[in-house]
Amino acid sequence: MSSRAVAALLIGLLAVVQAQLWLGRGSVGDVAHMRQKLDEQKAKNAVAQQANERLGSEVRDLQEGLETVEEKARSELGMVKPNEIYVQIVK
Repeated sequence: MSSRAVAALLIGLLAVVQAQLWLGRGSVGDVAHMRQKLDEQKAKNAVAQQANERLGSEVRDLQEGLETVEEKARSELGMVKPNEIYVQIVK
């Protein structure tokens, strides 16, 4: 193999590698685009996480609110559950 053939082969390989770097899968532009999509998805996830936390807080408030309502109904109105006996002690 002559030195010209080797040089041509190396230049061809260099061209293929450069083409892959700038144009192919995993190229500089492709990586930048994927990073942008990743940043957008992270922002969407943060918004969804805040919504989930807000909904979780509402659920806890409703659960505690029902317990508070039940407690008031028992103490102030003397309400009882089925099969329960209410005994009031007057001091």
